[in-house]
Amino acid sequence: MPRGPDPSSIELAARLHANAELATILTTSRLSPSITEVVIQGDLNLVGPPGSDVMIRVLDAKGRYVRRRYSVRGIDASAASFALWIVTSHEGPGATWASTAQAGDLVDVVGPRGKITLDPLADWHLFVGDTSGLAAFYRMAQSIEVPGRAIFIVEVARMDDALTAPFDEGLGVTGIFVDRQSRPHDDSSGLLSGLSAFALPPDLGHAYVFGEFHVMRAIASALGDRGLEEHQISTKAFWRTGRHNAEMGEPERDV
Repeated sequence: MPRGPDPSSIELAARLHANAELATILTTSRLSPSITEVVIQGDLNLVGPPGSDVMIRVLDAKGRYVRRRYSVRGIDASAASFALWIVTSHEGPGATWASTAQAGDLVDVVGPRGKITLDPLADWHLFVGDTSGLAAFYRMAQSIEVPGRAIFIVEVARMDDALTAPFDEGLGVTGIFVDRQSRPHDDSSGLLSGLSAFALPPDLGHAYVFGEFHVMRAIASALGDRGLEEHQISTKAFWRTGRHNAEMGEPERDV
C-alpha cells in the first residue's frame, strides 16, 4: 500500500508552491441527479481560500493517470476534512472516479490551486455559471461579510440540480436558476436571458463567471456591455463542450 502521494504529485506541488498528500475519502453521497459530494480527510493546507480548488489524480479510460481540478465546497476543521461537489452526469475520468469512490479509498491530492478569490472591496457579488461552479459560488458567498449581497444566476440541466445553501442572516441573497431544457451545453442564451432580466445593483460590484468555455466568454462580454470594467469580472472555464479537459485538468483554450 502506498504511504504517500505519487512522486509526480510531490514534484508538481513543489513547482506550484502547493502541497501534496495521499488523503482518505470519508464519505460520498449523491446530492442531486448531476452532483456527487466527496468528502476527503487530509491536511487542510491543501485547501486555499474560498474560490480555490484541488487537483485529484485519477485514471482515464485508457488506464493513464491524469489530474482533474475541483473547487472546494467547504471545510470541517474539527474533522480535518473538505468537501468537493463534482458533476457526475457525463462521461469522464473525474466523473467516473467520483461515482465509484468509496469511504476509505485513498486519493492523491495537490493543492491549493486557483487565483480567483472574493473581491474584498465589492459591495455586491454576482455569481454566474452552471452546476460545475456551484461549489465555488457557495463557498465564496458564505465568506461575504455582512452586510453584503450575493446574486446567483445558475443554469442547471434539471431543476433537481438547483441545490441551495445556508447563509448568514443579514446577507442579501438573490438566486435565479435557469433550466437548460434542450439547449446545447455551449449555448449561452439561457444564462444571457437570466442576466438580462436582472438589474445590476448600484455601488461597486464584482462578477465571478465559472463554467463552460464558450458560455463564460459570452457572459463576460455581456457583463462588459452592462458597464462592468474588466477588473470587475473574474472568469474561469471549468470545461469545454465536446472536448475532454487536458492532462492537468483544464480545458483547451484555442478557439
